[in-house]
Amino acid sequence: MKISELKAGQGKVDIVVKVTAKNEPRVMEKYGKQLKVCNATVTDDSGEIVLSLWNDDVDKVNVGDMIKISNGYVSEFNSKKQLTSGKFGKLEVVSGDDSESEGKSTKTAPKKAKKEEAEDIEDLEF
Repeated sequence: MKISELKAGQGKVDIVVKVTAKNEPRVMEKYGKQLKVCNATVTDDSGEIVLSLWNDDVDKVNVGDMIKISNGYVSEFNSKKQLTSGKFGKLEVVSGDDSESEGKSTKTAPKKAKKEEAEDIEDLEF
C-alpha cells in the first residue's frame, strides 16, 4: 500500500514508510493515565503523511528509520489524514541510522474503545 492510497477511516493498513521528521514528544493525561504522544512525518514514493506515535513507540522511532506499520489505522484531524498503528496494529523499525533500533517491534497500548481513541486524537493540539 502507498500513502497516496490512504483514506480517512481506513483500517487494516500495511505500509512501509521512511521517517523524515519527528516533533518533540509531549505528555498528556487522559482518563487518569499519563500518555506520551509525538507526531512524525513519514514518506514513501507517493507522498507524505503525519504518523502519530504513542507511548513506547515514541522512543523507538527516529528520523531516517524505515518503519513498517501492520494493521494500522488512518484518522483525520483538522481535515488532514494521520496514520497510526492504532489499537490492534504493530509498528516495527525495519532499518535505521541507529543499528540498535533495527528489528525492534512494539505493540501499541490497548485502548478501551474506538470512540475513546478518536476522542484522544481529537483532543490533541498539533
